[in-house]
Amino acid sequence: MRFLLITLFILNSALSFSQQAEFKFKGKVHRFGKVIEGEKVSTLFTFTNVGDAPLIINDYEVACTCTLVEFPTKPILPGETGEIKVNFDSKGKMGYQDRKIKILSNAKDSPVEIRITLMVKNN
Repeated sequence: MRFLLITLFILNSALSFSQQAEFKFKGKVHRFGKVIEGEKVSTLFTFTNVGDAPLIINDYEVACTCTLVEFPTKPILPGETGEIKVNFDSKGKMGYQDRKIKILSNAKDSPVEIRITLMVKNN
């Protein structure tokens, strides 16, 4: 699978240096509000590839293992939409939480940043 993605990326780069993928998110920040400590929450970030090359998401970076991200493993063609799911586990957390997630891809502005915020309260 990775070989296919790498091959597509190399072919895409070799065909034209002017073509680039580009993210356009409906929103880059999701505010959960208040959650009870121990609760697991998730949200979807919807995006469109507004570039003129396939968009390939390679990985993500986040500072805490309490935040996991699921992203498309297949290229998102120009004009197509995709979703990035962000899961947050509030177990052992307290107070205001602000998680910035860097999405690593072949997009022209990579990495692009999305973000979640919430307030974790005791039961």
